[in-house]
Amino acid sequence: MSIIQLLPDHIANQIAAGEVIQRPASVIKEMVENAIDAGATSIKVIVKDAGRTLIQIIDDGDGMNEKDAVLCFERHATSKLKTADDLFQLQTKGFRGEALASIAAIAHVTLKTKHKDEAELGVKIEVEGSTIKINERVVCPKGSSFEVKNLFYNVPARRNFLKSDAVEFNHIREEMERIIFAHPNVHFSLFHNGQAIYELQSAILRKRIVDVFGKSIQEKLVPIEEETNIVNIHGYIGKPEASRKSRGEQYLFVNNRFFKDSYFHHAITKAYEGLIAEKTYPTYFIFFEIDPSKIDVNIHPTKTEIKFEEDRFIYSILLSSVKQALGKYNIYPTLDFEQETSFHVPSSVRKSDPVAPYIEVNPNFNPFQSTSSSPSSNSKGGSSGFSTAMKNVGFGNDAPSTLDWENFYKIKEEEAPVETKKINFEETIEETVVEQTDNLLIRGKYLITNCKSGLLVIDYKRANERIVYDELQANFIHSPIAAQQLLFPFEKNISKQEALQWSNNTSLFYQLGFIGEIQNENLLVNAIPSFLSDEHINDVLENMLETLMHREIEKSDLAHKLISDIAKSASRTLTVTTNDHGKKIIDQLFQCENHSFSPTGKKILNTLTLEEIAQKF
Repeated sequence: MSIIQLLPDHIANQIAAGEVIQRPASVIKEMVENAIDAGATSIKVIVKDAGRTLIQIIDDGDGMNEKDAVLCFERHATSKLKTADDLFQLQTKGFRGEALASIAAIAHVTLKTKHKDEAELGVKIEVEGSTIKINERVVCPKGSSFEVKNLFYNVPARRNFLKSDAVEFNHIREEMERIIFAHPNVHFSLFHNGQAIYELQSAILRKRIVDVFGKSIQEKLVPIEEETNIVNIHGYIGKPEASRKSRGEQYLFVNNRFFKDSYFHHAITKAYEGLIAEKTYPTYFIFFEIDPSKIDVNIHPTKTEIKFEEDRFIYSILLSSVKQALGKYNIYPTLDFEQETSFHVPSSVRKSDPVAPYIEVNPNFNPFQSTSSSPSSNSKGGSSGFSTAMKNVGFGNDAPSTLDWENFYKIKEEEAPVETKKINFEETIEETVVEQTDNLLIRGKYLITNCKSGLLVIDYKRANERIVYDELQANFIHSPIAAQQLLFPFEKNISKQEALQWSNNTSLFYQLGFIGEIQNENLLVNAIPSFLSDEHINDVLENMLETLMHREIEKSDLAHKLISDIAKSASRTLTVTTNDHGKKIIDQLFQCENHSFSPTGKKILNTLTLEEIAQKF
């Protein structure tokens, strides 16, 4: 009896969907790319519940006739390939013909489309589980409209593996941005639960980047351009001060297709060596134009990995191009005719009426007149410029002398008394431990003290991080962290995505002690946690917003991560200069339940035993 059988089409499509459609963001990627291949100039994406309930893509592309509308849901049905050689001359986003068949196998799909050459009616197709339920003529505009409902309705295991709405929508936003930057000439709209996330008009690349990430990035972009026989490179890289602690703003494109490549990323980061801090990543939007026959796109289900025939040469060209662009920026400022010409007016004076400046000039002032001349020329204080009140306390009464100038430039060196402390070296280590138990040695960021087994070395920055973290955790569970009102609001320019994250997590920020509001593209913070100093506000806000935007963290773990970011930022510039301060930190540290490791898992203290010290001699 034969045990091998041919799988039915609906099962084969579900298996294919497991490779191509991993989450709602995969659906949007495939369908938006299809819209671009159809020549769309305007694409609208509507999402509900991060794609679980509804994903709708509306475009004004060429559309399809009835025959193509039915055939597009069949597996391996495509309009982009005719022969096998076409695989190596790809000019389109899609080519396999698997996406729509895979989506239709695991969701309820409704298609309304009308071909550009059809005058009156279009066609409506409804598909459930790879089966066409409705095929009828309807009135609809030119182009296509896809509605995908109840994603993974027949694959409950896959639906259960989806993350929270916030995490899944972050993936959707990332996929959209990869397409948005590759096609700045296309108008894009993105709506989530009725809220407009993007409304991007057709623009040049630099304008598109600024529209997505905010005006603050405009001055940090450096153009890059290189033309060779192997590859043409153009785009923008960020100035060193634009480097981030996450990899969020890093985009590589080849022939307007986004891809990931650690080899080329290494070339870019190598060009930044010595310019950016460790564990930070440069910003870049770099486009390759290369002969399609010299790359292979068909090596990964999601087409984000590409094989290059001449990758070593491209690596060298890319490294040289980035270094050259950075060199030009460091040597002289660039003239950028694409830069926005609008003024950046601070929000504090944006609503006030402009007032012309007024300059008051003293017509009797004579720069060549001696300060000892008669004061008759100035009724308030004479030509010396001193008021009557200042003259009453002795200013401007005496004529200058040579001795005054000598005393002015004379430097008096005072030698601070050096406090010397006599150190008694005892015969035995035991006696030293007993007599000097209360002594504390401070070296760099370390506290060194005695313990029973030898010497205890404590990283006081990490120790303070643990202390602050535990204190915030204890308070956060029961009530909001105590906040202090700022005398003047702290103003920070943020991107649209960051503004959205702030709005969606306002209650969480309030619990953490941050009170603020969004005005245009500025975040105005009116109150901060009471233990946080003013110089740490920007670092803490950047860390929290980056965590919300670029890290896949569930809602239940989000508060813990944000509290950890706050504790780390608050401890970064801590300096211990006195024994009393050091002893206080040690006492507080050992009151913590987990005093051996920081909230990020790094070691706080280490013990040097007497045996280890003896081995050094």
